[in-house]
Amino acid sequence: MTLNGLYIPLITPFAEDGTVALAALERLANDVLDDGATGLVALGTTGEPGSLTEDERRAVIEVAARVSRERSAPLVVGAATPEALAALGEHPEVVASLTVVPPFVRPGEAGVVAHFERLAAGSPVPLIVYDVPYRTGQYLSADALRRLAALPNVTGVKYAGGGLNPDTIALMADLPPGFTVLGGDDIYISPLLAIGAHGGILASAHVATADFAALITAWHAGDVANARAIGHRLAPLSASLFAEPNPTVTKAVLHAKGRIPTPDVRLPLLPAGPESLTAALKELG
Repeated sequence: MTLNGLYIPLITPFAEDGTVALAALERLANDVLDDGATGLVALGTTGEPGSLTEDERRAVIEVAARVSRERSAPLVVGAATPEALAALGEHPEVVASLTVVPPFVRPGEAGVVAHFERLAAGSPVPLIVYDVPYRTGQYLSADALRRLAALPNVTGVKYAGGGLNPDTIALMADLPPGFTVLGGDDIYISPLLAIGAHGGILASAHVATADFAALITAWHAGDVANARAIGHRLAPLSASLFAEPNPTVTKAVLHAKGRIPTPDVRLPLLPAGPESLTAALKELG
């Protein structure tokens, strides 16, 4: 299974009373699909899953699954434990799990491969490895990613290595058949697409969704001049949206545009400052 295109890792909007604004979440999910997104991601790190209760996480999945079912759009859900993965079998709309490399413990590449082998063996859906070494502390070489790609029930990687490096080039130059590479470093999505990525899971694409979708389409079509122009325009927008911890600035922009009821985040995050909001709105135009 190859997942091409643009996937939006949905934020979790909060109401004035601090509860999850499920109606706003549903509107947002439909809006990004209307604007050209291929599919949705629920409970990715952008959705602040660690600050949600179990009931809230379940409600978020239910909303995303309903929208995905009604729109015939693929749904990916963040899950990193055997229990969370098993629960995804209750939702036929879920095509894959976004499963982060174990953070903090730095188990080594062999430990990461063994970990994913165990999770994949018991999962009702294929796994997308979330490789984000500047958050997890565990770097994965091109060889390690190929070993992960060879595992049954591992379908791809959300690649967020902090830019392009020799391992990036080596992986893309000899990509395992059927293994999906979805960019996860928003600022670098255009060059990653240029060397063969299938798409992206991009928090920045909550805004300017149509432009991010057009960027992916242009690179896949070989329209280099147009793709470069779009990419050059979107990279500063992504930089402004990540000027403070994600998703604080994105939420501030969505609230300023009237798309969610508050810009609120939950601790340990703090709301974005006014300067960051102003800068992002300027880049958005």
